[in-house]
Amino acid sequence: MSFQSIIGQKAVKEQLVHMVQHNRLSHALLFLGKEGSGALQLAIAFAQYITCEVVNGKKLAVGSVQLANEPSLFGEPEPAPTANIVPQTSYNDSCGTCPSCKKALEIVHPDIHFSYPVIPRKTGDKPIATDFITQWREFVKLSPYGNVYDWLQFINAENKQGNITAHECNDILRKLSLKSFESEYKILILWMPEYLGKEGNKLLKLIEEPPANTLFILVAENEDQILPTIRSRTQLVKIPMLIKLDIESALELRAGVPMQKAQQIAAVAEGNYREALQMIEHSEDDWQTMLREWLNAVVKFNPQAQVKWIDETAKIGREKQKQFLQYFTHLLELAVRISTTNEQPKANAENDFALRLNKITQLHQQEAIINELNKASYYIERNANAKMLFHALSIKLYHIINNNSLILVN
Repeated sequence: MSFQSIIGQKAVKEQLVHMVQHNRLSHALLFLGKEGSGALQLAIAFAQYITCEVVNGKKLAVGSVQLANEPSLFGEPEPAPTANIVPQTSYNDSCGTCPSCKKALEIVHPDIHFSYPVIPRKTGDKPIATDFITQWREFVKLSPYGNVYDWLQFINAENKQGNITAHECNDILRKLSLKSFESEYKILILWMPEYLGKEGNKLLKLIEEPPANTLFILVAENEDQILPTIRSRTQLVKIPMLIKLDIESALELRAGVPMQKAQQIAAVAEGNYREALQMIEHSEDDWQTMLREWLNAVVKFNPQAQVKWIDETAKIGREKQKQFLQYFTHLLELAVRISTTNEQPKANAENDFALRLNKITQLHQQEAIINELNKASYYIERNANAKMLFHALSIKLYHIINNNSLILVN
């Protein structure tokens, strides 16, 4: 995976290349980026960049004179040519064609190791990441922006909790104690260190005093959930959320989404490309009609309509539930922008809905609703009972907007 194949993140890519070119590469890096930002992809691309034979000077780029590290016809090394040799510092990405890059792309490079949350396949099982490497390779190719929930479902975890166990830590110690096979560096990409319990302290000495040319890349979403002892031993690389324009372009060029639809999805996704891809799958869902029915039931205080709506919503699955709440939040944020600026909104369905929201709620009420929606999304992510959650949320919405009498209608 090359840097150019990753959506956006230009500043981060330049930062990583600068680290290598100016010999400022720490032995332990923490890539911190929220879901859908591409943190894991950047880590894999960085590992490929470091091991690339063109970047590290073992081989010249295509079109240049080949370096003679190989024996000649008569068994003696050829003299190294000087013409057309490009300095190492000029390479801002891996070549993608050398043997090392090809292996890294297929996630089979012997010096790039991976660790990630896994589950026991049977009672008493002591799983390690290597047991799931075939599934991991397939997952990274099929769902490069997937989160840990997607991964656990991919390996049929169902309701099992994923973990990075003490046995996995022991396996990491074993693998990194060995000499590298091909590359100058041995690299470990540890995805979701939040799933390391106290057994993660087994890795402290290795992280603090690693073998020569050993690189740790931890890829995390929540800094507060990482063991402080491990976090303090890493150099932080912050991965920001993607900008709206990058998501729009990616949806059009990679997913074949029409421009207008890509703009709408990018606006709601809020920098999360995984969420944008999820929305494509459910792009036919009519969130506006669903939201209108809910708000009418809440504002009119119609218990029967509320119960019917909640029963139907509980059946759609938590991914759709989260998308619905995010869409509601998007409309509220749009309503806030319209009410706090002098710009005249364009005539479209979303702006019309936002204007109607401004009629039944004021700024402080909209802020309170957004806060409740964010909390609801958090609880849905953690397997909250959907019926209980939406019942509670309906009651809260009623108390927030009960002084208004205008109803959202077609």
